[in-house]
Amino acid sequence: MTATRLRVAGELTVPGDKSISHRSLICSALGEGTSRVRSILQSADVHSTAGVLRALGVRVPPLGDDITIEGVGLRGLRDPASDLDCGNSGTSTRLLAGVVAGSGVTGRFVGDASLSGRPMRRIARPLAAMGATVELPDHGGLPMTVRGAALRDVEWVNETGSAQVKSCIMFAALCGGVEAKIIESPRSRDHTERMLASQGVDVWVNDESVLLHPASRLAPLDVTVPGDPSSAAFFAALAALAPDGELLLRRVCVNETRTGFLAALREMGGDIELLDRERLAGEWVADVAVKGGRMLRGISIGREAIPTLIDELPLVACLAAYAEGETRVTGAEELRVKESDRIAVVVGNLRALGADADELPDGFVVRGSAPTLRGRVVTHADHRMAMAFGILGALPGNEIEIDDRACVAVSYPAFWNDLSAVTGS
Repeated sequence: MTATRLRVAGELTVPGDKSISHRSLICSALGEGTSRVRSILQSADVHSTAGVLRALGVRVPPLGDDITIEGVGLRGLRDPASDLDCGNSGTSTRLLAGVVAGSGVTGRFVGDASLSGRPMRRIARPLAAMGATVELPDHGGLPMTVRGAALRDVEWVNETGSAQVKSCIMFAALCGGVEAKIIESPRSRDHTERMLASQGVDVWVNDESVLLHPASRLAPLDVTVPGDPSSAAFFAALAALAPDGELLLRRVCVNETRTGFLAALREMGGDIELLDRERLAGEWVADVAVKGGRMLRGISIGREAIPTLIDELPLVACLAAYAEGETRVTGAEELRVKESDRIAVVVGNLRALGADADELPDGFVVRGSAPTLRGRVVTHADHRMAMAFGILGALPGNEIEIDDRACVAVSYPAFWNDLSAVTGS
């Protein structure tokens, strides 16, 4: 089922990948010498990482299209004079907690109301097993105080399948000069492994585990951040819903641990092609061409696929409202502890607008009917919700009000302008 009287066409360069942007700042700060980072995502979350690194003694310049950072080395951080404010960014909190734990400094992490309620015991446990001290309130969120110490080797089972947990452990081991083995199945996104390997760290990876050997130094980084596949997904979905037209998304990261949404959209019947695929600084990058005009169908997504499209699942739910048949997602209970309870929020909003959707304990079911959707979306300040329902709001006939359009600044400040550009509105 496709929307009528909609044409999505042209070319679009989405902002730099958020995950790689965070890591490029951290790895530059911990390197020796001058690192260069181009096309970094200039969003609220990445600004949070930059601010915490500055508080820890790194001279991070204002974020721009081409910046250089003088690294302080693996043991060059200093105790901060104030709290480490991570804003809304779980990535900033969890990755930098590992850095602090291994660097022998002490930091008190704080954030906004949403971040303060997100689970931090998942990183507190492995950091404590390595020898650091982590102090949490009873609810297990922020504020969180991490006291660095002389660490010991660790072998840890990453039960949540979280790349943030894995990266926290890896950064702690890197800064602490110890070995870390993280066991996980299925694999989570692997940007930390790729970036550290490009800087000379001995990292071994297979389908079930990651082994990081002690390193004495990090070489400086030289990276151009590719386009964020999670940001590109919104426009790929819109192009697939259109009855005609073709949209070209330029230089998008197509790392295999991040392409689950494109695979799902293709399984639903979407016409997708990867062009000019090449490997840059350890990451696969390509132009993504999406054509409209095809009828979409419902699919099932299970636990094994979840890590490759966890951030795009709210968009899958919205897309499913216009796919023929039923779309069922299971094994995605992690959605309940994101910026919002993304299962409850996406299903609640779809139903309020007139779509046929139900919650599952670990996912959702959406039955497609190509409805005309009308009503108000409550985002709970969740940027992914605003953008997913913004795509539905662009379909002719729909009348959707987004309660907090500004929250997209967390990951995609120019989203609404780009949406207008590709639809000609």
